[in-house]
Amino acid sequence: MPGHRLPVVLALAALSVVTGVHLGAQWMGVDRIADPTQPLLMALLAAALWFATEAPRTTLVRLTLVALGLSWLGDTAPRFASGDTAFLLMIGFFLLAQVAYVRAFLPYAARSVLHVGRIALAPYVVAVAVLVALCAPGAGALLVPVLVYGLVLGTMAVLATGVNPLVWAGGAMFLVSDGLIALGAFSDVEIAHDSFWVMLTYVVAQVLIVLGVQEPTD
Repeated sequence: MPGHRLPVVLALAALSVVTGVHLGAQWMGVDRIADPTQPLLMALLAAALWFATEAPRTTLVRLTLVALGLSWLGDTAPRFASGDTAFLLMIGFFLLAQVAYVRAFLPYAARSVLHVGRIALAPYVVAVAVLVALCAPGAGALLVPVLVYGLVLGTMAVLATGVNPLVWAGGAMFLVSDGLIALGAFSDVEIAHDSFWVMLTYVVAQVLIVLGVQEPTD
């Protein structure tokens, strides 16, 4: 990281400012500010990770950069469509991002809750099952893609537990963020300022993962 410290600091500083502006706009419902700032978030975070690491980058870092790029597309592409098409674009790109994270975290599966026992795995199974139960009645024609996404998301969160505590927390926070999206889209559950909470947990999840993949792993 020496020699790249200034670009990392600048990227993180810009991310902090843009995140603050974006979350403030989400809280107040000011779409004209929230909409253009959202695509900047993952771009700045990816830049920070790129400059914070040096070649040859680990497979874990490379796949995280891929996931961040796909997340950026998930934030951006739906703006050029509407209705179910926009939602499917979002799900599609974020599904690919989760697949990239699954592939990144898979080598650490032996240290994950999969090998700790049923009690440790239970919260993830219950969380996904409850989300499906709440959202399935309202999903309609989107039920299959929503189910597939939920399965891959849950797999990512479980495998994240094997990397290190930061990635573990990031995976769990991603589950919360996408759960809030699903509840808002397909259930009768109403959460005040839901867009704010979705984006807050989303950014925190990605930042935790980015910090975690830079930590030494066995």
